[in-house]
Amino acid sequence: MTRQTPPSPHIATFAAADSAAIPLHVIDADDLAAIPAGARSWAAACGFTAAAGTTLVVPGEGGGIAMALVGQGSAAQRRRSRFVVAPAARRLPPGTYAIASGLTGPAQAETALGWLMESYDFARYGAPRPAAARLVAPNDVGAARLQAIADGEALTRDLINTPTNDMGPADLADAAQALAQAHGADCTVTVGDDLIAANFPLIHAVGRASASAPRLIEMNWGHTGPHLTLVGKGVCFDTGGLNIKPGSSMGLMKKDMGGAATVLGLAQMIMALNLPLRLRVLIPAVENSISADAFRPQDILTSRKGLTVEINNTDAEGRLVLADALALACEGDTDLVISMATLTGAARVALGPDIAPFFTDDDGHAAALTAAAARVADPVWRLPFHDPYEEMIEPGIADLDNAPGGGMAGAITAALFLRRFTDKPYIHFDIYGWTPISKPARPKGGAGIGARAILDALPDLLGLSR
Repeated sequence: MTRQTPPSPHIATFAAADSAAIPLHVIDADDLAAIPAGARSWAAACGFTAAAGTTLVVPGEGGGIAMALVGQGSAAQRRRSRFVVAPAARRLPPGTYAIASGLTGPAQAETALGWLMESYDFARYGAPRPAAARLVAPNDVGAARLQAIADGEALTRDLINTPTNDMGPADLADAAQALAQAHGADCTVTVGDDLIAANFPLIHAVGRASASAPRLIEMNWGHTGPHLTLVGKGVCFDTGGLNIKPGSSMGLMKKDMGGAATVLGLAQMIMALNLPLRLRVLIPAVENSISADAFRPQDILTSRKGLTVEINNTDAEGRLVLADALALACEGDTDLVISMATLTGAARVALGPDIAPFFTDDDGHAAALTAAAARVADPVWRLPFHDPYEEMIEPGIADLDNAPGGGMAGAITAALFLRRFTDKPYIHFDIYGWTPISKPARPKGGAGIGARAILDALPDLLGLSR
């Protein structure tokens, strides 16, 4: 059963089936003969070549629209882009469209989801864009599931796109509590000095310098089935602390809570779809600021797990707050822990903004995620928990070093650091959380990377039925 979730005001919903919907024909650039006979002369006269995302309105009697054509490009173009039909949602005249030809099987689902995601508009601080054209969901694509995925993606984008003056630790906690209330989940928040009493010393140390107190957000949903724990890095802004970032590196730090935003979007998908599992979400929400009580380079801090950490760079704070949350995650009954974090620049250097590297010691989990990513056009790539690099995170004076020198294997050493705080099946995602240049279905701004792949892989990761 799919739970009915109020749609995001920033994303469209599928249109109801309507006999008056405008027929939409998706045309392959390698097969222009597929253009309906009544439109071929008009398409030729207009120079329509079915390049990816291009559209053509075919006029009908009385000035109406008889049909619309949208190009999906050639096979070579489709290999270089995802959601190639999605731009039609913004390029076609307002109205309701129904796919009449040109797509079958998985391509229909990708197109329908891309159409919804293309409609996203973040207009909290400015005038909204004109509404996108609406699409009737094709038969047999699982419209309710696609809508839940689009709504979860919209939540993630909204949270990342909101600047820190409106999305600090307190605001992130409010967003989690609102999501929990909408789905009948429980949500508790541990704040400020209460973190010390509750034994979250690293979360407190990183966040105590901010005017907005640090928090540990915990949400629980579901009563039966396997237990999934999602942990998301919630650094709402990262100055770098006393190892302050240069201005050029600080400009996008509102997105440093992208891991938290992505797990909340994924949680919304899971709860909206009423998946048969127990879900726990843990978010350490902090702002890494500078003040008289900021934590310092060379400090040695003791974690929730008891491991000591030498601070060699206060700008490597994300792994610290995640460490306490991961330790908590593994204290309880859980079948799988997944962390998501905008953690290292090294991951971006290796794979760029589109591909989320992930780490796991379980080959079956890796295969499930890789296969799911291909099915849902949400690319991920496995990187290794390379055991010989363990010595790089061992400084000698303490159990662990939060920022090993040398500048090599930064994504791997960060992942190895996090693994030290887990003793349950564990997958770590090092995501970017941002689309730097607008692409089909992915406008410039916040982005949920890896969530759709995880959602599709859950049956294989947790033994659920498909």
